[in-house]
Amino acid sequence: MKKTNRVTANNDFAKIVKTGMTKKNESFTIHVLANELKKTRIGISVSSRLGSAIKRNKIKRQVRAMCDALIDYNFLSVDIVIVVKKQFMLNDFWQNKELLQFLLTLKRGT
Repeated sequence: MKKTNRVTANNDFAKIVKTGMTKKNESFTIHVLANELKKTRIGISVSSRLGSAIKRNKIKRQVRAMCDALIDYNFLSVDIVIVVKKQFMLNDFWQNKELLQFLLTLKRGT
């Protein structure tokens, strides 16, 4: 994932979470909000309750890898914030990827 395809500003995170559409499952909560940038941007939020910084960074790398496989960044103009839940730690990579894919395809249809 290129840095231009990331949501990094705290104000952007807050705006997306507050006003965007929300969809949840056991491993993720995603918030989606349309943008006018003609590209998709992804923000990943991992709570400090999920472990040390090393574990949280590993989770973020895994979620970025899932997004790279599942999302065409030039297809839609949306901002997506992915909030990772504790259940993520109990599932393996492929189960989590399927769960994320299910949520993203639901959002793509709207």
